[in-house]
Amino acid sequence: MSKSIQVEIQNKVAKIRLNRPEVFNSFNRGMALSLQKELKKCAENKEVRAILLTGNGKAFCAGQDLKEVTDPDLNPGFKAILEEHYNPIIQLIRSIEKPIVAAVNGVAAGAGANIALACDIVVASEHAAFIQAFSKIGLIPDSAGTFFLPRLIGFQKASALAMLGDKVSAEEAEELGMIYKYFSAESFEEESTKLVEKLANMPTRALALTKEALNQSLTNNLEEQLALESKNQIAAASTADYKEGVNAFVEKRKPNFKGE
Repeated sequence: MSKSIQVEIQNKVAKIRLNRPEVFNSFNRGMALSLQKELKKCAENKEVRAILLTGNGKAFCAGQDLKEVTDPDLNPGFKAILEEHYNPIIQLIRSIEKPIVAAVNGVAAGAGANIALACDIVVASEHAAFIQAFSKIGLIPDSAGTFFLPRLIGFQKASALAMLGDKVSAEEAEELGMIYKYFSAESFEEESTKLVEKLANMPTRALALTKEALNQSLTNNLEEQLALESKNQIAAASTADYKEGVNAFVEKRKPNFKGE
């Protein structure tokens, strides 16, 4: 049987694929822990400068595998599911100092939707859909859904989607500002790859500092954010990539960034 997480590294990009297509890539304990392991490896691998997260088959991720939680022999309990499975995944996505793109190839429901929305950039196939499915079974949005969704689309829209569990198409998600953009089914894989490879060839130290500043902006006041921008800009200006970018601009040539 294929591993529940597949990883391919090419052109400075790690493509991580959720690989339980027979259950729409829903998470069980094994897949959740494997994804954490692979994300940590990508964080440490100097050859990887950007990460793409997608799913195999028709779905991106249907959230939690309900067969696991309804089987008394397999059910790890909600405390473990949240504190050992999903919360660490979200924390890794936000703390890894590399851009992470979610390429949502199909339905993203429950935790699957919120894991996607925690990524730095979200793109989707025209056939994708996002569903806060929790209320349909008497649960609340987890995996930082109550944190990121209102910040992405506003309190009213987030409240309605969280409570009603409406399906949001890829086109609607782009219009709402929930995702960056969507592509046709035919061009989805090519365009997703092109985007993440573009990030991998950019000055990724500056992107990491940008990511840190965006993370802190969620809780900082204006004075704190200005101070952080100052600190991070000084750090960015000391990188080799900054010097390369300036020299390339002056010399009217394409820069060769190395993430240093």
